Amino acid sequence: MGEPTEMQAVGAERAAEATRTGSVPADPAHDGPMPDGATSVARTRTAALRSRIRSQRRRPARPKLFFELALIGISYWIYSIIRNAVPEQASVALRHADWVWSFERALGVGIERAVNHTVDRAEWLIVGMNYYYATLHFIVTIGVLVWLYRRHPGRYAAARTVLFVTTAIALVGFYCFPLAPPRLMGKGFVDTVAVHGTWGSMASGPAAHVSNQYAAMPSMHIGWSLWCGLTIFFLARRTWVRVLGLLYPVATLTVIISTANHFWMDAVGGMVCLAVGFAAARLLYHVWVYQLPRVPGGPVAAPVTVPVQWTTPVGAGRR
Repeated sequence: MGEPTEMQAVGAERAAEATRTGSVPADPAHDGPMPDGATSVARTRTAALRSRIRSQRRRPARPKLFFELALIGISYWIYSIIRNAVPEQASVALRHADWVWSFERALGVGIERAVNHTVDRAEWLIVGMNYYYATLHFIVTIGVLVWLYRRHPGRYAAARTVLFVTTAIALVGFYCFPLAPPRLMGKGFVDTVAVHGTWGSMASGPAAHVSNQYAAMPSMHIGWSLWCGLTIFFLARRTWVRVLGLLYPVATLTVIISTANHFWMDAVGGMVCLAVGFAAARLLYHVWVYQLPRVPGGPVAAPVTVPVQWTTPVGAGRR
């Protein structure tokens, strides 16, 4: 063969350098864009990013305490501002209340007034319900969030997302459909807080002027309590605790009707908001909230059903 050309000399120098350093020389013929318009490096980085996002969705990182406290505090502050900033359209809210009440009675399910009067006859019971309405709505919800953070950190972020989406949708309902609670309609309903002089309710009494009186649809007492109840039912280990989880939203429904703070249709609205919240979290994390690993990095849980003890025949396994 003849003398090496200049290009061959450069190629030889690159090969020698690669041999000396142990690196792989770049191939000018494949250093440009791939046929699909992306370089191999960019495609690799994109795949890595997608894999990381997928991993974080299915195995969320451990939540940061100060971040979560700030997020919850700021979110509730914004929620309160927006909820109370909605114009208190008394005439519209009362008209909507008349429509809801007439609709329920037409269906033969307008039971709120009868329940309100019946429970009001037992003063100790209705006073207890007034305090239940004013306090447990916050105490139990915060307690479940703390329990999730400590015992189920891998599921905390997704469960918190459900709660936040549910509440955000409720704000839209407050704005678009102002609704007077039964206690403000007249129609023979008893405002149990005003009559019995109990404290703590933002819906009646001295504190009523700082809260929107017509943000009744949907009921977040039901939305939040059902979120708490389902979370406890699916994640708690003790059977009696799981039963209490299911009973909590049932008790809350009884309280909001007995105290004339909501129609039962408000409760249906709260359930719909919660269902959307769960669906949103399902789209974001690709699995249902309670199927996520209990701790970050753990295996994805199997589908959650009822406790195994509930499906085991009595006496099974005994000798």
